[in-house]
Amino acid sequence: MPTGGTTRTTRTTPRTTDAASAWAPLATRVFRALWIAQLVSNTGTWMQTVGAQWLLVGHSAALVTLVQTASSLPVVLLALPSGVLADRYDRRAVLVTAEFAMLAVSGVLTVLAFRDALTPALLLALTFLLGCGTALMGPAWQAVQPELVAREQLGQAAALGAVNMNLARAVGPALGGAVVAAAGAGWVFAFNALSYLGIAAVLLLWHRPAEPRTAIGREGLLAAVQAGRRYVRHAPAVRRVLLRTVLFIPGGAALWSLLPLVAGGSLGLGSGGYGLLLGVVGVGAVGGAFALPALRRVLGPDGVLAAGAAVFAAALVVLATVRQPWAAIVALLPAGVAWIAVLSTLNTAVQQRLPGWVRARGLAVYLVVFQGGQALTAPLWGVLADRLGLGPALLAGAALLVAGALTVRRLPLYATDPGGPEPSDHWPAPPLVFEPGPADGPVLVSVTYRVAPEDAAAFTAAMRHVARSRRRTGALTWGLYQDGGDPGRFVENYLVASWAEHLAQHHGRLTATDRRFEESARRLLVAGTAPEVTHAFDASGGPPVHRSTLPSGLTEER
Repeated sequence: MPTGGTTRTTRTTPRTTDAASAWAPLATRVFRALWIAQLVSNTGTWMQTVGAQWLLVGHSAALVTLVQTASSLPVVLLALPSGVLADRYDRRAVLVTAEFAMLAVSGVLTVLAFRDALTPALLLALTFLLGCGTALMGPAWQAVQPELVAREQLGQAAALGAVNMNLARAVGPALGGAVVAAAGAGWVFAFNALSYLGIAAVLLLWHRPAEPRTAIGREGLLAAVQAGRRYVRHAPAVRRVLLRTVLFIPGGAALWSLLPLVAGGSLGLGSGGYGLLLGVVGVGAVGGAFALPALRRVLGPDGVLAAGAAVFAAALVVLATVRQPWAAIVALLPAGVAWIAVLSTLNTAVQQRLPGWVRARGLAVYLVVFQGGQALTAPLWGVLADRLGLGPALLAGAALLVAGALTVRRLPLYATDPGGPEPSDHWPAPPLVFEPGPADGPVLVSVTYRVAPEDAAAFTAAMRHVARSRRRTGALTWGLYQDGGDPGRFVENYLVASWAEHLAQHHGRLTATDRRFEESARRLLVAGTAPEVTHAFDASGGPPVHRSTLPSGLTEER
């Protein structure tokens, strides 16, 4: 356990004096420029969504809902590898590459549409490729947000991101529906293709500060993916965010999957009417951004999640039971407020709980759950609508949302202490008599503690938090042992894949929360004693070869 060291916090953006303002992040120049460019691009995306779905409205309900699946499924398949790329390489370069790739795919889609050569299969295939670009971009885009705004503004930044999407939803669908009705789907695909240029231009002009790289740069792709999964698996606070996401998204996806059928079927509206309904949701979401700070103060994060699910369920019930467009519009306005409230709450929570070294991979897991919930349930809602009818399918979605809302008290979002993700260099350099190579390993780290008998139970309980810390930061196995001949002596053993992995634990992976857990266990040691640490290297194939010999007689104490 550490006897000293410092906790370092890196910040590339100054704090804003009015951190509570919903619009405070827009005072940051780069964030503002990206936000505007993203608004144009999101508008193009919604125009394209309307065009794609409306081209398929004459087919089966299941085929219409496959547009959402084709958009979301790539995130499920590619988000984790994309997170590795975003943690391993320059995030700006990853984002620029994704933008130009989507520009190329959209160009092909546009040409085929103008030539009347766009079959349902081609449309879904190209939509899937655009989804691949979104999957490549998503983790990097989320991971750069803490570089653009101060940590206390992450909640507002997440809300502004949702405002951006919903402003585009308020304008894009209505505009897209009008353009499709007046000139055809090819023109909405063309606008979407051009909309990618704005984000690419801002990113190319952004002078992103150089970022120090940790051992991730030497990891293989599979090892890096496993490290991200291992972190999430042993981070209870992150897992709770994922659980709350799972309890909301499947039911919420019913609205987005079935709304084209509601517009064209039960409400008897055309493509312009469908765009209007989506626009109403967007207007509600924009209004919700203004109300969100007050809602969080009054209801708290868990109350926002429960109320948001209930309001969204009520909107589904209205769509299932009414045939008047005005009633649908009245129901969709608060649904927009609920959507932005729930999503910004979840997004803020996961952003605040991930350290920088694994942020993109952790966000990738969140995106897999979020988008996967939509991609996997969208066709199910379509099949259900085909077999049972549109109304029963919408009511089933409402029932799922209500069931999720009822679990908030038992499974609250903040049941566990999210702690702080700020890096902490509190471990001293490991003193060895030789210098291992980065690939040497596995490495067995052993830590010996002296604990008084009356403190043994409390010590073992405290070490459970330390165990999760070790596993999050790289330990493959972990165990705590009590000496049978000396009950006051406890030995902690954990195995790390390589020396480079262990050095990454020393420099870059540990956080202020990890340090707090270690200090809590340390306070239970016998007065005047300190943990003793040893590092053992695999010698089953013979003694390892080392580059140099260092002074002997060193003993590490933490």
